[in-house]
Amino acid sequence: MTATQNTNTTETPAAVPQGNSVDVILRRLATRAMGLTGADIERIVREARLKARRGKREISYEDIEEGIRGNRPPVPYDLRWRWAFHEAGHAVVHHALDLGPVRGLNIDTGQGGYNLVGFHLWATDTRDWYEHMLTMLMAGRAAEALVLKRISSGSGGTDDSDLARATRIAFDMERTLGFGTEHPLLYRPHRDPGEVFGREPELMVRVHARLDAALDRAAVILRRRRSTFHALAKALFDAQAMDETAVMHILADGDLPP
Repeated sequence: MTATQNTNTTETPAAVPQGNSVDVILRRLATRAMGLTGADIERIVREARLKARRGKREISYEDIEEGIRGNRPPVPYDLRWRWAFHEAGHAVVHHALDLGPVRGLNIDTGQGGYNLVGFHLWATDTRDWYEHMLTMLMAGRAAEALVLKRISSGSGGTDDSDLARATRIAFDMERTLGFGTEHPLLYRPHRDPGEVFGREPELMVRVHARLDAALDRAAVILRRRRSTFHALAKALFDAQAMDETAVMHILADGDLPP
């Protein structure tokens, strides 16, 4: 399952390898730890400290990274490529639409890929912004279809999945945000879109049309930025976890003129 998050993750400081700043090391650790709970991180740091104490030395970055990696099973080769393309698709479209910074990507969780992104507050709440959000959320699925020709269930299946979040946004655009194609001035909230779709099939058609259009827009962006998309997916496949600096180095190199 792919989860897009907009909160930062921090780690307990470790001894810093020569030539690296504390900030750089913490970003690398935070990216590597995406998908772990606070309890997981606390346990990993505790075990790393114990290991260092037994060795009569200070705790190091490598101790914590080894603890994180040891907490996860290896990802099969083909699945690792699928997750890499999926998360690279999200990142490329997020950047292309100027939604905000891409803080990090991770396919080393054993439970799917994760992306850590931020959003420019000045651009939120307009119709364009919501359509951009739909496009970004559908970009992982578009990436799989574009490269692998087969789509997995990775974009759906849970209430916090890409499809669930995109469906909720499209539903709200139609019923509560004033952007609907039918009776846009009516505020008609509901806790469960699925229940409403059973009673209002025409609404279901309109919501699905929004998602379908967003999927097409994402595919167009990925085709236009194909070289950047493939470069980022390859780098993510190799590294398995990339912080903001590594991601932006590839995305910025692939920026297209207006």
